[in-house]
Amino acid sequence: MAATLEHVDLDNLFADDAIRDPYAFFGRLREVDPVHWNARHELWIITRHADVVSIVRDHESFSSAVIKADARRPYPPLDDRGLTLLDEVRRFRGAQLVEQDPPRHGDMRRLLHQYFTASAIEKWRPFIRSAVVELLDELESGATIDVMTALAAPLPVRVIAHLMDVPATDRPRLRELADKLLYINRGEPNRFATLVEGIRGILDYSAPLAEQRLHQPGQDFISVLAEGERIGVMDRYELLVNCALLLFAGHETTVNLIGNGILAFIRNPGEWAKLRASPELARRATEECLRFDPPVKSTQRIAARDVTVGNRTIRQGDRLRWIIAAANRDPDVFPDPDRFLIDRHPNPHVSLGLGIHFCLGAALARVEGQELLRGLAERVSSFRLETAAPEYQPSIQFRSLRELNVTMTLDAPTAPAS
Repeated sequence: MAATLEHVDLDNLFADDAIRDPYAFFGRLREVDPVHWNARHELWIITRHADVVSIVRDHESFSSAVIKADARRPYPPLDDRGLTLLDEVRRFRGAQLVEQDPPRHGDMRRLLHQYFTASAIEKWRPFIRSAVVELLDELESGATIDVMTALAAPLPVRVIAHLMDVPATDRPRLRELADKLLYINRGEPNRFATLVEGIRGILDYSAPLAEQRLHQPGQDFISVLAEGERIGVMDRYELLVNCALLLFAGHETTVNLIGNGILAFIRNPGEWAKLRASPELARRATEECLRFDPPVKSTQRIAARDVTVGNRTIRQGDRLRWIIAAANRDPDVFPDPDRFLIDRHPNPHVSLGLGIHFCLGAALARVEGQELLRGLAERVSSFRLETAAPEYQPSIQFRSLRELNVTMTLDAPTAPAS
């Protein structure tokens, strides 16, 4: 690893090397400078597992309110049009639950927490399983599909649309808007133009749904958020923004989990054979998919006070970004970190966060991943990768495949008993 990246600019977070293989790119940083000052973008890059865990759990020293607290322009630089849209983007991002610190964060999270616990999501497992069966019933043995459009996106979009009680006919529109919202962490100078199209579209979409739930509440997640406005926890704009957040974040993590996970199995056929032989390994396999090629590569914070990390002093107001992709491959924590092993245990990956900002939808993503892997293991004997060199969206945050063309060989149908 060190030799192949010896002459690479490790400050260029949007370099082809960083997007294509963040494990080698940020693994090199973890080896030579685990608490690294990135002069190009003026922020700290944290890559060691122990440091990431310490930072994530210390919400008093490291604020999530990055958008509100950081007056500096985004990185990489925006074009002139993007600069005119900056305040609109900051308002949208600044109203999200994930951008809040205590006590505001606790007030908003309590509205939803009980609906996203592991026990609450278990009640939805039969629905998720039936959605998996419907999708897999559409597969044909020997046919080539794009996993991203045929499985990875449809399953979580179908599930979150159901949980938020939005029409099934709206699913393609939700996916289209989600694709635009993904531009928030891309590197193109003109990225905010597409991003703001997504912001305006998702807010316009959410507005009539929120208004209806305020007057006719149901059992869905939008009604839960609407209760937040009724009791004074949120104003109307915050209600709409967090409806948008649930619609987007409620499925994007799983899209990447499924796509990256299937690719990992294709490249490790022995592990697929292991899962086929023991489908009950689907739970541990899902955790290993989350660790090995996580849906989210990195997350940002801003220092609320001077603090020492490793042997470096991070000053109040400094930006920092911890690299999940590097922490999850830290050899001090994970034996054979670059091997994909579905029975790995324990598996203390940081893909879903820790502490007060532990991913609200973690249980949902896990159940969706488990049910799809189990369903595939019961039907698919082998995969053949048709995308010679898979490409990824140029995002510093998300590990998102552009497409994943695969030919699947399905088991022959079992003959009915005579």
